[in-house]
Amino acid sequence: MINTLFSHIEEKVLLSDKDKELIKGFFSTKKLRKRQYLLQEGEVCKNLVFVAKGLLRTYNIDEKGNEHMSIFGWEGWWLSDFNSFLSGEPAVFNIDAIEDSELLLLSKSNYEALTLTVPIMDRYFRILYQNSLVTKERRLMSNITHSAEERYLELSASNPKIIERIPQNLIASYLGIAPETLSRIKKNLISKK
Repeated sequence: MINTLFSHIEEKVLLSDKDKELIKGFFSTKKLRKRQYLLQEGEVCKNLVFVAKGLLRTYNIDEKGNEHMSIFGWEGWWLSDFNSFLSGEPAVFNIDAIEDSELLLLSKSNYEALTLTVPIMDRYFRILYQNSLVTKERRLMSNITHSAEERYLELSASNPKIIERIPQNLIASYLGIAPETLSRIKKNLISKK
């Protein structure tokens, strides 16, 4: 699992062998079965989570019981209720496994110690946060300016292999549409081919 993390880190920054040895000590491992919770709304998020294997989702449930998908996380992704992680306030998101998953956990105290002990990790996380902000801005603009079909095409183009792993009802929730609407969109796209 740790090698998957190192590969991901080295896409952004260079690590020395000494860095790698130090980094190993800051993480713990966890396995989740399909549908098992990592975090439930109202709990305090105690870890940043790196997905070494599998597929998870981050979502919340409104007062009517409707799920609203925020993020899917697969191999090489980080997940957290970041506000809860930083502030210690109760989480507003649930995180659970769509597939059996293997995770690396980084507690808040270990996160702080890691960035001080291995300074290049501070830069790595800064790059991740910048990329995350850009992605969230793009998703927001897409939701405002694009049709449901355009949003589906955008998601399919950016993540073609992952979209096959995600149940259609969850994709519909992520796009902010009803499952029936997604089925109609897919039928229309097939008929256009």
